[in-house]
Amino acid sequence: MSEISVFKSRTGRPDCTPEELFSFVTDIRNFSQFIKGTAIEDLVIGKDACSFRIQPLGSMNIRITGKEPVRKVEYRGTAMGSNDFHLLVEISKTETGKAEVGVTLNAELNPILKMMAAKPVDRFMETLIDEMEKFRGWNKAKA
Repeated sequence: MSEISVFKSRTGRPDCTPEELFSFVTDIRNFSQFIKGTAIEDLVIGKDACSFRIQPLGSMNIRITGKEPVRKVEYRGTAMGSNDFHLLVEISKTETGKAEVGVTLNAELNPILKMMAAKPVDRFMETLIDEMEKFRGWNKAKA
């Protein structure tokens, strides 16, 4: 029986404003800059949706399903054809006016699949936050 599994990233501090970050994450094509060199294969990406394969999890499809300007962007997806998941990118503002970002993934996984997915999902989320912190082209993002 599947149950909701929750995976949370650490809070990242990219070198941009919350507005720049929101603009960036509302166009999925921008994420391709953060996933180079990862275990992602067969990437097909558009402004509001993408699909790819990640080992050992298989095929995934993701689309934007909600936006709350400069606060959060919600994505929904399917992994391995049947496991639904919800990805939430939450944005806040520091005292200096810079952005902070956190990513939460909620997925319907049975206990065995959760054990298989935990390391790759944690690694993917850590890589995503790391790459956001290293990135310097926020004002050149697709809009």
